[in-house]
This record gives sequence, C-alpha cells and structure tokens, in this order.
Amino acid sequence: MVANRWDDIEAKNIAAEAGADPADRDLAVQAYASRLLGADMALVQHGGGNTSCKVLRKDLFGNDVKVLHVKGSGNDLAQITPAGMPAVRLEPLLALRALDALSDEDMVNTVRCNMLDASGPNPSVEILLHAYLPHAFIDHTHATTMLAIADLPDAAAVVDEIFGGKVAVVPFHMPGFDLGKAAAEVYEANPDVEGLLLLNHGHFTFGDSAKLAYDRMITHVNMVEDWVAQKTGRKLKHSGPADAGMKAKAVQVMPLLRGILGARRAEFLGNRDTFMPVMDLRAGDNVQEFLARSDWQELAKRGVATPDHVIRTKNFPLVLTEQVLAGGSDAIAAAVDAYIADYTAYFERNNARVGGGKIMLNPVPDMAWIEGIGIIGMGANATEARIAADLAEQNIAAMSMGEDCGGFHPVGEEDLFDMEYWSLEQAKLPSRNYPRFAGHTVIVTGGGGAIGLATAQAFADLGANIMLVDLFDEALAKGLAQLGPDHDGIALDITAEGAAQKAIDACVARFGGVDILVSNAGAAWTGEMIDLDDALLRKSFELNFFAHQTFSKAAAKVFKTQGRGGQLLYNVSKQAVNPGKGFGAYGLPKAATFFLLRQFALELGPMGVRVNGINADRIRSGLLDDDFIKERAKARGIDEGTYMAGNLIRREVEARHVADAFVALAMSERTTAHVMTVDGGNIEAALR
Repeated sequence: MVANRWDDIEAKNIAAEAGADPADRDLAVQAYASRLLGADMALVQHGGGNTSCKVLRKDLFGNDVKVLHVKGSGNDLAQITPAGMPAVRLEPLLALRALDALSDEDMVNTVRCNMLDASGPNPSVEILLHAYLPHAFIDHTHATTMLAIADLPDAAAVVDEIFGGKVAVVPFHMPGFDLGKAAAEVYEANPDVEGLLLLNHGHFTFGDSAKLAYDRMITHVNMVEDWVAQKTGRKLKHSGPADAGMKAKAVQVMPLLRGILGARRAEFLGNRDTFMPVMDLRAGDNVQEFLARSDWQELAKRGVATPDHVIRTKNFPLVLTEQVLAGGSDAIAAAVDAYIADYTAYFERNNARVGGGKIMLNPVPDMAWIEGIGIIGMGANATEARIAADLAEQNIAAMSMGEDCGGFHPVGEEDLFDMEYWSLEQAKLPSRNYPRFAGHTVIVTGGGGAIGLATAQAFADLGANIMLVDLFDEALAKGLAQLGPDHDGIALDITAEGAAQKAIDACVARFGGVDILVSNAGAAWTGEMIDLDDALLRKSFELNFFAHQTFSKAAAKVFKTQGRGGQLLYNVSKQAVNPGKGFGAYGLPKAATFFLLRQFALELGPMGVRVNGINADRIRSGLLDDDFIKERAKARGIDEGTYMAGNLIRREVEARHVADAFVALAMSERTTAHVMTVDGGNIEAALR
C-alpha cells in the first residue's frame, strides 16, 4: 500500500514560512504535496508527473490576475520548490480552447509569452490540461498500479467497478492541446468525479486544497492496488538486491554485452563516440518472479506501460534467452544486431508515415531482459542506467498486473513513435553533449586516501563513474560521500588472496564493466637493507607490487572480454628510479612495478589497452603524513614548507596535481608505456 505522508503541522509551518500572501502560501503547500508524491517511486518515476495550483497575483499595475503555477520541465517533483513551478496567466490559456487546432510551437510560444517571469523554466507540456480543469489544485502521477489498469482492454469498465463513478476515463491523446481539450470534455460530462484516468498514460486527481488532491491520489492508488490483489490473488514481490549467485552469473555476461553495445554505438555514430554504456543490474525477487513467467518473452513485445518511458528505455527490451547466452559472443551479437535492425525498420516505417524529416536516434537498446539473470538498464552514465532500470522495474510490475487482470495492451507503434520523436518530449532529456569520460567506469585502489580520492574526483568531474577500493570502511564512506550518488566502493585488503577478482567483479556487477584501473594503493616501510626484516620486505612487495599485478591481471581480463581496449594507470613513485637511503623496502617493489607497467604495455598493446604511470614525490598523504614531514624537515634543518617545496620550481606538489596527471594520461589516446613525473623537478629522479 502507498503511505499517506501528509502532515498537517508540517504543511501549516510551510504555509507560515511562505509569508502573508495567500498565493505564496497556496503555492508553497502545493510544492510540499508535490514533494510527497515525488518521493514515492510507486507514484512518480524520475521527473515524471506534474502538479499545479491556481492563484491570484498582482500585475505591475496592481490588478488581480488569475495565474496557473505548474511544474516546470526539468524539475523533479521529489525536490521541487515554488521556484520550480512557474506562473502563467490563465485567461490566455483558456482562450486557446476555442481553437480547432494548435501547433506545439504556437502552444509553447503562447505559454512563454504569458509567463509572469520570462526567465523561468518551461512549464509542463500538459499545462493546458491543468488549465482547462477548473480545480485550484491538481496532481498527476504515473502510479504503477494505475498504469496496470490504464492498459487494460476494458479499462473503462474496470474503473467504474473500482471507483463507482468517482473517476472518469479519458481516451489516449498525445500530451498537449488535444489531450487538454479531451480531458476537459470528459470532466464536464462528469463534474462530480474526483479524478481522471488517462488511458495508456496516467492518473489525475484534483480538489479545492492541496491536501484534498493529495489524499485522493493516495486513496485512488490504494483502491486499485486492493482490486488487483483481489483479482489476481497475489501481490508482486518487492524490488531487492541480487544474491551472490546471481551476481556471479551476471558478471560473466555484462562485459561481453557491454563491449558489443559499445561497438554498435560507435558504428552508428561513425566511430566518433566510442564509449560503452554503463549498466545497472536488477535481479531481485520481483525480477526473478517476472522472468519465471511462461509469457515473459511474449510480454517483451508489448511495449512500455506509459509513453513517458519511451525516451529513456525505448519501446522494447533486448531479450537474451538462456539459449542465446549459451551461444556466446556470436549469438549475443546476433541478438543485438536483430534488435537494431528491428528498431531501424520501425523508424523507417513511421518516419515515412509522418512525411520524413526525422533523424533516427541511436538504435542500440537501453534495456535488456536476460533469462536466468535479471534486467539491465543502460545509459551514458550510472544515473541514466539507474533511471532506465527503475523504469524497467516499474514496467514489468505494470505488465504483470495488467496481464493477470485482463490483458496488458499499451499504446501502439504509431503513437509510441510520435511520442518518442516529439520535440517537446525529447526536451525533457539532459544534454547529450556528454563530458569526456561519460560511459567510463574507473576503479581506484587506495581510493579513500589523498591521492586516490583526488584522482577519483578528477575523473568523476569529467563524467566517469567511480568504484573506490580501500582498506578502511570509514575512509571509503567518506570518499563516497564526497563523490556523491551513482558511485560505489568496496572495502577490502587488496593483498588478500582473491581480493583483486572480488573488487573487479564488484565493479562489473555495479556498472557492467571496467574501463580504467588506477592502481594507486601503497604504503612505505623504512629501514636499512642490512637490518631489514625479510617478512617486512615481503609484506611491502605484497602491497606495492603483487597487488598492482593481481588487479591489473583481473582488469585486463575484463578488457579482453569487452573488446574495446582499456587503461591501466599506476602510481609508481620516484623511488623506482631514485632510491632513498632507508627506503629499500618501498623502492624495490616500486621498481618492480615500474617494470610491470612496461611489461603489460608490451603485452596488452595489441588489444588496444594503454598502460601508463605517474612518478610522484613528496605528496601529503598516508605515505607522507605530518609527523613524517616534520621529522624529515628537522633532520635537514629546514622548515616544513621548504622541505615540501624542495624541487626545481620551489612549489609544493599536491594530490590534485597527481590526479590531473592521471587524467592527462587517460586522455592521451596515443600514449602507452609512459611514466610521467610529477615532483616539481628532481634531477636525480629524472627518467633517462
């Protein structure tokens, strides 16, 4: 059941904080109701849905003007504030209803010309529906249970059975002028209703207060949920994480599929864009229950529960059966190629129908249903992949409920195409001018430390998704908090047996694959070689050499499976070429890592894998902490600042400078087997 989260005290406080103006108070409370709706993914998914309120405002001349505040495009109901609900003069919108037809361009122009603040966001494309209904407060969602009945062949009879005349049904129309008029006509024929069900689309409720419209939304959704439970005798399982066995199966398939999709994307774009999609795996109980249905493959051909999904998931998923998976790379590639051919034919049919002139979107799938594993959302980054996966989970729930309650029948191909290639729908998507490392997954060892976290942040700032690896849970949590959502990490001892494979598998299960390994973790032990304990030296080799080797080996296997190249980046150290007295335990394994870099570059080059490294010196980090700096400076009879700036340019080298160097190497597309020095100038450590 969907919880009613309305709090009278909180609503009253929000109204009071908005000030004395009744219009500001009403808008603030409707924004509060909107956030309650947006926070529940059973009601609203990723920017979907819209809300409005009608209030009186004063114009520049002091006259009362009736305005409609409606959600602005690009705003998410879960975080919306009054500023995200621009005001539009109501009377000009009402006047448009007298027209027989209205183009999208004229509708948008009229709306923008009547905004009280011309700098505000574009109002929702469904603004006319909000305008033509007379209610002061209106809510619109795409609740999962509502989508299930909205796609039934006898939806009108079902709505009457459930609501007994309290909800009216509106036939499917594209959002905009026609839908606004149709909804108004249905309401005017049924003026006592509390809401409207838009076939194949969603659900509206309304009232004379924000609370009433919200309460009706929650009540209606729960009434449908009860009806579905009674009709089918069961409730769908909830979403949840994949178990270890399912993840183990997934990591065998995801890099292979990712590489194929990346190759097809590059072919479509003329090799101008070579990134592979980031993936988001869903394999919880709800997904397993759905893929256990005898009709799941047939349902894959039905389409999306609401046209709002199509811009993020396309109409159909890529279907990979166990038989296809058993056929390996060639069979999976053939399935992808068949999908692309089908999408291309769909585009060509419908583009001809509308007179041509449309430009085909990337035909590579954005969603996959994989038998025996789960469903996968895909996108240029983890955010896009998560959104696609969330919508996929909502879609299979609506499909299951709808099919079991009389048949799941969403809109047809022509309506779907019109929605997918509608300019106002495409405008909802974020810019496709992706940053440099969009589509790239970067795994950073020692990711909670100064250099590791600075490097992770530098890649994240350029669009990469990060998997941090660190020994300490606290450092890992702090690092992930700094990076923000849609990054991940794993805490483990990288010298432990099997640790490298565990970390790489975790990255693949989370993002679909690996593109760049920054092998950064290390630690320094000191002591004269003649007195150095053998066990300590071996311990240093485990961390400062063998961990680099095992992580590189595990990452390289993923690179090979993906077939799209990759990168290994090492934090080597100036100690590899300029040994310091008492630093043999650190310098010896680092020298071996220096050679390891060259060896991997030689062997992996034919696969398109580039291997480079950084030789850094005197960076404030776990290796060079405040006590160590103080000790070394005192030993040399200088202050700490002078010690840290003891290089040719007399400037301290910081972790961010090392991070920038890692990024520069990653961007150097024709550079491999190279070691870049980042030490401010140290002739003794210069490479020869």
